[in-house]
Amino acid sequence: MELIPALPEELGLECLTRLPYTAHRVATQVCRQWSQLLRSQEFYYHRKKYGYTEKLACLVQAFPAEKTIPDAKPASSPSYGLTVFDPVSQTWERLGPVSKYPDGLPLFCQPASCEGKLIVMGGWNPASYDPVRDVFVYDFTTQGWTQGKDMPSKRSFFAVGAIGSKVYVAGGHDENKNALKSLWAYNVSEDEWVELTQMSQERDECEGVVIGNKFWVVSGYETEAQGEFESSCESYQLDTGDWSRVEGVWKPGKCPRSCVGVGNDGKPASWPESNSGAGEGAIGIKMDELVILKSGSADQEFFLGKMDGAKIDKLKKLEVPNEFSGLVQSGCFVEI
Repeated sequence: MELIPALPEELGLECLTRLPYTAHRVATQVCRQWSQLLRSQEFYYHRKKYGYTEKLACLVQAFPAEKTIPDAKPASSPSYGLTVFDPVSQTWERLGPVSKYPDGLPLFCQPASCEGKLIVMGGWNPASYDPVRDVFVYDFTTQGWTQGKDMPSKRSFFAVGAIGSKVYVAGGHDENKNALKSLWAYNVSEDEWVELTQMSQERDECEGVVIGNKFWVVSGYETEAQGEFESSCESYQLDTGDWSRVEGVWKPGKCPRSCVGVGNDGKPASWPESNSGAGEGAIGIKMDELVILKSGSADQEFFLGKMDGAKIDKLKKLEVPNEFSGLVQSGCFVEI
């Protein structure tokens, strides 16, 4: 059966490849053949090969606080949802909630992306503050959530990184606040977890970043050294499964959460330290040549710039609607 009647197969595929991701949900409802094609791994990589994927920033962001008295502080802890920013159209939107947590995502959950999908895992139950093992996967083609296989154990403040169809999770702490050194990989397409070689030491409140074919786990601290962030990092060679420890990469005592980028030497680097205008506590999300950067100041400013090595060039302040001006906890880059 032809993809598009009266058109050669390759031309029909070309037409569907050029569809913007926002049209994919409707296109999947045309026929079973289109649905299977647009939801396939092969179609994602075909779009990527020919340069038709679209790049978005996904932010775990607080909903606007409701205030009954002007200038008063919010009465309760904020609830968090997922905000999507398109750097080309410079538009903002919020994804629908997961059915298990209709009033807000688990606190301190970690986002990652694989093959055009957004994965959210771990964190704390927003009502009880108990650690959770939940994994949720958002498919931008169908514009809906599915629940994945639970994490092997409860853990919080762990490092996360993704490449291909796998999300790597390392460190953090368990439900008794014991720091961890284990490493697990979640295969999104197979919905399975596999345990991998452990790090050399425990690393709580560490940060993860994939650089080339290495998964870096940056800083963190051991159980008995609460809050004493290390200068060392560990890198996991994805093709061989070997760990390497690297000293002096990170500033001692500095929390690495959500502020790790790539330095000119190909090693992890701090966004704020590489870009003095960003402000302490800034969060950066790299999208190939572009980067969205949230200022670390109290007024929650957002900027868009171009990468020049580890530096951000031509920083431009973004106009942000009030409903998307809330506190950003973490974020990731998604290529659809």
